[in-house]
Amino acid sequence: MQDWKKKLSSYLEKTDDSLDLMMQRLRNSLNLYKPLHIVPYRSYGTVNRLYLKGRVLANKGVTSAADNDSLWKNLENMYRRFESDEVRDATIKVNFQEQEHTISTDREGYFVLNIEPSTPLELEDIWHEMEVELHAADISSFEPGVKAKAHVLVPPPDAEYGVISDIDDTIVLTSATDVLMMSKHVFLNNARSRLPFAGVSAFYRSLQLGRNGKRNNPFFYVSSSPWNMYDLLHDFLDINDIPAGPLLLRDFGLMQNKFFGSDHMSHKFKEIQNILLTYPHLNFVLIGDSGQQDAPIYKEVIKEFPGRIICVYIRDVELPDRAEIVNVITEELKGTVDMILVKDTATAAQHAAETGLIYQEEVQKVEEQKDIDTSDAPGTTTTQPPAPISKDTRGSRN
Repeated sequence: MQDWKKKLSSYLEKTDDSLDLMMQRLRNSLNLYKPLHIVPYRSYGTVNRLYLKGRVLANKGVTSAADNDSLWKNLENMYRRFESDEVRDATIKVNFQEQEHTISTDREGYFVLNIEPSTPLELEDIWHEMEVELHAADISSFEPGVKAKAHVLVPPPDAEYGVISDIDDTIVLTSATDVLMMSKHVFLNNARSRLPFAGVSAFYRSLQLGRNGKRNNPFFYVSSSPWNMYDLLHDFLDINDIPAGPLLLRDFGLMQNKFFGSDHMSHKFKEIQNILLTYPHLNFVLIGDSGQQDAPIYKEVIKEFPGRIICVYIRDVELPDRAEIVNVITEELKGTVDMILVKDTATAAQHAAETGLIYQEEVQKVEEQKDIDTSDAPGTTTTQPPAPISKDTRGSRN
């Protein structure tokens, strides 16, 4: 059975590669490529090594979200995101600490680079900026001077803990268990019209603040959403004043390592595993929902990394059979790690205060934000403008 899968995967990989190369050559010969742009992804690293990932694509003209965007406009933008034209074998130059690093994009336009800082990092801020430049590409529309800013998170040594959070149905309404409703929420909304769960921004900010008052606890967002959704999710976090953090999404395709075995559970487990291995001296809070496989994934994380998980919050999506799965796992973990099935963020905040993760007075702020969010008219996220977000935590949008 495994031999059959390997042979089919190898065949699909070669076919996919040939089709991609043929389509790039065809688009290029017809001069169909739009101006090119670089999409750097918020990433993470340590004082000894910074990890950078991004993609080179044709610029399809996806517009920034506006409050008055029509459903058709949102659908058009979503189509442009998924009908992406990647640029393979492009040369990327990355400048950091006055040193230049060169790398090429792979067959799907991705580039990945590990950089060892030449001088010690200044850790007053958790974000570190790099300049990324498109140096060469075998595309007719290529023009020199295409640049972007990439941002890499490095937790400071006095961070109290880190937070790893799911996105869909954890911080934003997606209805992932209902295909029709999920399609409506995902394809017909934008970063401004998609709704965060009531009080989630205040709760996450309280966890970022912690008890040392420095607001330097790092956040990581792990999702099975495709990388094509990166700009929408990036903007959603910023617009709703939810702490910035690396977005670790998933690539869809026929490649060998994606066609078999790279399901929702294995993708999220691998990303969380990488984070915990990167920061062996930092413990974590895990946040997810009961709609998919978050509780079983987090249980496996707890087993592999004993003593590293402080607690787990699972938002109840109000499906009894899914809640029962969480309750069973909660009993299995009893005496080891608290896994709390919560109806709302205020309940999670109260538990966090009782266990010393946040200040008690933060609970009231979460409750107040929850009431504001709940009372808002449809299509809005808050009756008050969110607090300003500093430039260095926003990452780059091209």
